[in-house]
Amino acid sequence: MPAAAHSPPLVRVAVIGVTGRMGQALLRAAPSFPQVIVTAAVASPRSLALGRDAGAVAGLGPNNLIVTGDLAEALRQADVAIDFSHADATQASLTACRTARKPLLLGTTGLGAGLEPAMTAAAREIALLAAANTSIAVAVLAELVRESARALPASFDIDVIETHHRTKQDAPSGTALTLGRAAAGARGLPLPAAGAPAPSGVVGGRPEGQVGMVSIRAGDVVGEHSVLFSGPGEQLALTHRALDRGIFARGALAAALWLVAQPPGRYGMRDFIGYKTSV
Repeated sequence: MPAAAHSPPLVRVAVIGVTGRMGQALLRAAPSFPQVIVTAAVASPRSLALGRDAGAVAGLGPNNLIVTGDLAEALRQADVAIDFSHADATQASLTACRTARKPLLLGTTGLGAGLEPAMTAAAREIALLAAANTSIAVAVLAELVRESARALPASFDIDVIETHHRTKQDAPSGTALTLGRAAAGARGLPLPAAGAPAPSGVVGGRPEGQVGMVSIRAGDVVGEHSVLFSGPGEQLALTHRALDRGIFARGALAAALWLVAQPPGRYGMRDFIGYKTSV
């Protein structure tokens, strides 16, 4: 008699920043992942949602998951944490996950360079995946950008143009910086630096000998990124359009399922995609 098939074990996920757009998107996407069970919904200790039902806060209806500000307790009930909260809270998330020895997928954008030592230290003890964009297609786009920058002659200018909703504060976006740095690294150009918060409108340009960065803040655009390679008489354009914020949530959940089985170390979506395309 054949042995009974075994279902993969459930992976318990703590969502940090559950009251934000991405936190709520994670709650909506989780039911489509049979292996995922969200066991903790974490918000700021100052959040007005504390003590409320997380499902109701997300507009899904009650799900018996109460919003908490106690991150340490939430991690005790989880196998992996996904953080889409705020850059100001990232240090606390890193410290708590290191203490609890729980893997952390960090999707928060606008992180300052001052966090790098803390992230490096955390990655010695836990599996840490930090990504400005958790879309699987964007991870593939970054690889296409890297290969295009290597293959095309140096006479081709490189520009990254990104558009987001008018309320997005950081410019260039974290995804634009990831794409710009992929191109710059492959070409041996100076790496683009994070900018200051930008008002609605267009900011940026291309300094000589660098990757150009243009940011547009207008309307309710979820996110659009184009990388233009412009040479004499021709142009190559690589573009990704996010039509639904759910793509980031689905990518984050898939990556978290992968991350929970990884040893301590620093990872990116590039590592996850490498794993996915090898099977």
